[in-house]
Amino acid sequence: MIEMTVESIRVSLVNYQRVLILKEKNTDRYLPIWIGPAEADSIAYELQKVSVARPLTHDLMKSIIGELGAQVTSIIINDLANDTFFARIIMDAGGRYLEVDSRPSDAVALAVRVSAPIFAAESVLDKAGIVMEPEVLKGGEYARKLTEEEIQKLAPFRDFINSLDLEDFDKPKSSGS
Repeated sequence: MIEMTVESIRVSLVNYQRVLILKEKNTDRYLPIWIGPAEADSIAYELQKVSVARPLTHDLMKSIIGELGAQVTSIIINDLANDTFFARIIMDAGGRYLEVDSRPSDAVALAVRVSAPIFAAESVLDKAGIVMEPEVLKGGEYARKLTEEEIQKLAPFRDFINSLDLEDFDKPKSSGS
């Protein structure tokens, strides 16, 4: 298992879909996971310490787990099949080991609330992880040709970028419309 951190949550300006970006703790390998808006907001609220008037679903999960005397010890993104990620919430319930099936977005939303470590299986990172070369991260030119597998992994991002309408991007907005 590889420890991950929440790097960011991004929003597509075309279709408003959210993508959770996890980063391998000690390298420049990233794991993008498309998630729903409610889960994205829940993760973002907790990371930004935004208080809400009523508990969100993940706050409720945290409270129930605590009231039952259990503790979330970690979450694991353990599988990727047919473009669907799977996760497990690992808990200690008074010395009893528990694993609960979960969507990764819900597991991460809970993990950020209880400060539990987030892990991804090496097999998941092999399938969907994206390694950014230092030159790319610093804005330089990409120094090597991408493999076919890397091109396939990047296809959703290429499609998103190709869908952007940049024709008027550098033109000033008129204030009178």
